[in-house]
Amino acid sequence: MPLLILLRHGQSKWNLENRFTGWVDIDLSEKGKQEAEEAGEKLKDIQIDKAYSSVLKRAVHTLEIALKAAGKEGIPVVQDKALNERHYGNLQGLNKAETSKKYGEEQVHLWRRSYDIPPPGGESLQDTAARTLPFFHKYIIEDLKTGKNIIISAHGNSLRSIVMELDKLSAEEVVHLNIPTGIPIVYEFDNDLHIVSKKILS
Repeated sequence: MPLLILLRHGQSKWNLENRFTGWVDIDLSEKGKQEAEEAGEKLKDIQIDKAYSSVLKRAVHTLEIALKAAGKEGIPVVQDKALNERHYGNLQGLNKAETSKKYGEEQVHLWRRSYDIPPPGGESLQDTAARTLPFFHKYIIEDLKTGKNIIISAHGNSLRSIVMELDKLSAEEVVHLNIPTGIPIVYEFDNDLHIVSKKILS
């Protein structure tokens, strides 16, 4: 039965500095590299046939480090911007705490967690899902149908859109969904692609 492994990139340098990152191509912090390596250690005993990643280097490097630690270098890897983090628009590069002081905590929480309210000049989760999910169905679901075990290395919000669909979460429920950095989430499917189990390898 096929497996789907979702892996949010390890801590980035701007995660460490509490900044909105979005499409700014910031690399991993030292802690992030360690998280990626630890994720790979947890995946050693799982067969992985193919990998997908966003084009942003924090996701690319997380995947490279994790696959090396898991002893699974050399599997096919597809990179695509459809899996990129949501674009945070005018908030990109700003400190989250300072932004909350400026606009109010409630407004910033809505921008960060709500389904359909975009930050100024940026994407909502709904906008992110509109590019992530068609790619997910066209390529990744098709791979799962052939029995392949797939890993996706991506971002908090591109992965939230996938989890929202897999777990059938409502727009209200997804507000409370947070994907932790560097922790593999493993879905097991039956041959009809119904979810059999979901495990968080913390």
